[in-house]
Amino acid sequence: EVQLVESGGGLVQAGGSLRLSCQVSGFTFESYAVAWFRQAPGKEREGVSCITSEDRTTSYADSVKGRFTITSDNAMNTVYLQMNSLKPEDTAVYYCAADPYLMCTVVRGIGKELVNYWGQGTQVTVSS
Repeated sequence: EVQLVESGGGLVQAGGSLRLSCQVSGFTFESYAVAWFRQAPGKEREGVSCITSEDRTTSYADSVKGRFTITSDNAMNTVYLQMNSLKPEDTAVYYCAADPYLMCTVVRGIGKELVNYWGQGTQVTVSS
């Protein structure tokens, strides 16, 4: 059974940092791409960052480029999202997602419908 468990969300002031973690299990970690999505109240879920399965190439949405960094620790079966210079508009529930058909075009809004495995989400709130 594929499982993704997020942690690390919380409340932070604008300009601050948080690191989200996504612990994955139930599949060969190196064979799935993993992505972070977020969903703010009243908005659609959007792809934020993604890391490929083959060579761990990373991709980012324009809104977070230069501020967020996605990394993976294969030994720990964990994907991280380091979020720096946080803004109030980053406030959302952040979800980890994985799928053998996941493509990192999700950071441009393409291919979200192919994702079958989601974590439960973790709340990130950035105060101004």
